[in-house]
Amino acid sequence: MTWLLDPRLAGCRRIFLREVLLDANIGIHDFERAGAQRLVINVDVFVPLAVSTPRHDRIAEVLDYDFVRLTISRRIEQGHINLQETLIDDIARALLAHPGVAAVRVASEKPDVYEDVEAVGVEVFHFKEA
Repeated sequence: MTWLLDPRLAGCRRIFLREVLLDANIGIHDFERAGAQRLVINVDVFVPLAVSTPRHDRIAEVLDYDFVRLTISRRIEQGHINLQETLIDDIARALLAHPGVAAVRVASEKPDVYEDVEAVGVEVFHFKEA
């Protein structure tokens, strides 16, 4: 996790969702197109402390975790996705569109593709463009 050492993240709070397990229509193989399969998503969202340090203990003062969950589920609900790369890029782009988000890491894993492999997956890390 050397990306955590990037100095641009020094003034940020890291919000994360681990092991978001859902059923998704994703994949290019015939057996993957036959129906939904298990998909595991992991997300780290980096929010500057200046916009995520609550002064009055109210949800409006921070990034609501529900926003991250809804962003993931809304993309999955759009229908079949061929590539995990497309999925995580779409999720990252949607998260970065939030005005308080400075950077994101999104990872996707398909645990049921190969019998002899725990999971196949892909990960992306992006900073919001200035």
